[in-house]
This record gives sequence, C-alpha cells and structure tokens, in this order.
Amino acid sequence: MFRFSRKIIVLFMVFILVLGIVSGCNRGNSPTISNENTSNGGTENNSEKIVLKFAHDYTTNSPYHEAALKYKEILEEKTNGRIEVQIYPAQQLGSAREMIEGMQMGTIEMVWTPTAKYAGFDQKLTVLDLPFIFPSEDIMWEALEGEIGQELMAGLETIGIKGISFNAEGYKHFTADKPIKGPDFFKGMKIRTMEAPVIMAQFKAWGANPVPIDFAEVYNALQQKVVDGQENPIISNHDMKFYEVQDWITVADHAYLTYFLAASNKWFESLPKDLQDAVVEAGIEMREIHKVMTNEANEGYMKNMMNAGTQVYYMTPEEIETLKELSKPVYVEFRDKIGGELIDKLIKFGEERSK
Repeated sequence: MFRFSRKIIVLFMVFILVLGIVSGCNRGNSPTISNENTSNGGTENNSEKIVLKFAHDYTTNSPYHEAALKYKEILEEKTNGRIEVQIYPAQQLGSAREMIEGMQMGTIEMVWTPTAKYAGFDQKLTVLDLPFIFPSEDIMWEALEGEIGQELMAGLETIGIKGISFNAEGYKHFTADKPIKGPDFFKGMKIRTMEAPVIMAQFKAWGANPVPIDFAEVYNALQQKVVDGQENPIISNHDMKFYEVQDWITVADHAYLTYFLAASNKWFESLPKDLQDAVVEAGIEMREIHKVMTNEANEGYMKNMMNAGTQVYYMTPEEIETLKELSKPVYVEFRDKIGGELIDKLIKFGEERSK
C-alpha cells in the first residue's frame, strides 16, 4: 500500500514539472513584455506591456532624439500604454550595423539610422546615396512618401526588416579647413565617409580619398588630422561640434542624408493588427513632426556655427555642374548592383517633377 502511494506521488510531481516546462515554452514565443503591478484601494491590478526598444545614432540634444521622444509619446497614447517605448540614443546598443543586425534577430525592436548604413543589407536603398539624384527637397519627399518609397521598404521584409517611414535631415555639406571650390580642391583630400559604397565611389570620382569612420569617432578623427574633411548636414555638424575642429563649410546641395525608421519584422508580425497599425501610424506622425524640427534647427544651427567663427562657401553653378559630370561614372558603376530600372525610375521622376 505504501509503495503504491509513493509511486502516485512521484508521478504527480513529474506531471507538475512537465506542465511548468510547457507553460514556460509557450511564453517564450510572445513579444517582449514587462510586468507592471499597481495597487489601488488594497486590490492588485496586473498588466503586461509589450516593450519596444528604440535605438538611434544621435545625442540626446538633437532633433532626432526629440522626435524619438515624440514617437514614444504618440505610440504609448495610441496603444493606451500596451506598448512601452524604451529609447536608446547615441549608439548605446551598438554601431548602426550592429543595431540593424539586432533588428533582424529580433533583439532590438526598432532602429532609426541613415539609409546609407543599409548598404550591406539591401543594395536598392543605396540609390538614395547617388549624388544629385533628387533635383529638390520637395521632389525627394514626393518620391519617398509615394510609390517609390513603398517599393524600397517592401524589399526589406525579405531580410527581416519592416519599413515604417523615411526621414531626411537635409542636404549634406562638406567641412574642411579650407573652402572647397570645385573638384580640383578635392584632389588628394582624405574625406571621412560612412561605410557606404556609393558615397565612397562618389568621392573617388571627384579625386578625393574616402576613409570610412564610424560617426561617433569623426570628431577625434578631424581633430587629430586623420582625415581632412567630411560631409554631413547642418544638424550633424552642429550637434557633433565638428565646427570646433573645422573652419569651413562648403555648400553644394549634392545629396540628402536620408534616414529610415524600421522595425524588426519578427517582432512586428508578432503584434495584433491594431498594434501594428499604431506602430506605423506613430512613425508617419513622427515624420511630419521631425520635418518641422529639422527645418527650424537647420536655420538656427547654421547661424550658431557662423557666430562661432565658421565660414561658409557656396559652390558656383559651374563648379556644381563639373561635380555632376564627374558623378556620371558612379551611376554606371552601381547600375547592376542597385538596379538600372530603379535608377531610371528615380531620374525620370525627378525630371518630370522639375518641369
């Protein structure tokens, strides 16, 4: 009798253990959650929040971080707190490549970084790096917010990334210790670039020597004369204080720094439809807020840098035309990698809208 009872007890304990393991495995397939227990009037209310880790490149005093905070506010309001946005600025979760890889694996839910950083993941996006591809800012926005933008985003889902929205910081400008008066002034210069093949090819075509350096290391590279110059929009030049170690800004309006707000497709697909819609809608709302922020910052920041002693040189139409001619081989070099049809579509789009 005693032996029989002991067998029953052992079988019961094994059953409980197996039940616990199965229950734990089922929970492992859910989105990342945080448990938040609150008490009110002696009763406890248990609620589970889905965590969205939002990583970006910029410092906390930049319009990018301000816009990220707006995204947090908008999304948490849209979802009544069901999604909790945790923001990680200034590459706290790794370099741009590491953050993008984190999205692919599902360890980082959302990343905001330049489209040029996707060169090693999807060649199509690098079409946005081609010099002089957009005749104007209005045409750029019309392309990115329309069919062309949707086409570019759709291609990323095959590599585990869900496109949310495109953004832009503005035209990139050159900084150096001298004004750059056309391509002759680029010859022999060491120019810091992103690790982006199209941008590196652009500077080679202009006679410069491109040197890929991570964004966080650019200030030191300029200060220590590892490189002679770099290109970035006004906001980046201001927020990273490049004007402290470079005397001149040269304006050619040759290319925009486009950004991409993206999510882990693995994480996105795990959400119910209403939360998926909220994630996308919040991104589009943030894009419009960010446009206003960057326009205001670009105007004010240029004045700040000039007041600090920065001198500005505007390339002449003739100098810009020479750069355009020298850029044509870059289009040929990347035609097969990016896709000739896509390049032609963007060129035609710009020409038609410029009429």
